[in-house]
Amino acid sequence: MTRQRRAFDTSLKLEVVRMIKDQGLSVQNVSETMDIGPTAIRRWVKQYNAEQNGQLGIGKPLTAEQQRIRQLEQENRQLKGDVDILKKASAFFARELK
Repeated sequence: MTRQRRAFDTSLKLEVVRMIKDQGLSVQNVSETMDIGPTAIRRWVKQYNAEQNGQLGIGKPLTAEQQRIRQLEQENRQLKGDVDILKKASAFFARELK
């Protein structure tokens, strides 16, 4: 029988990471208490550490700052694509007018 994958929201992940970082609890202790796999908790701690060091980390961002950075990067990519399309269109129409 397969286990269905559980989804955890960002606030719970941050709470678990803070329990380990701030309160000094072990991953195993938090895992047993919260009924969450230790591998997931280690991944969240690793991602949190990466985000605090200014790196991207893996998966969805945990901190609000990283979420905002990802959103802005996505908007930036979209705008650059729009500008590129406009440049090509204006070059095309400039050739048509000659």
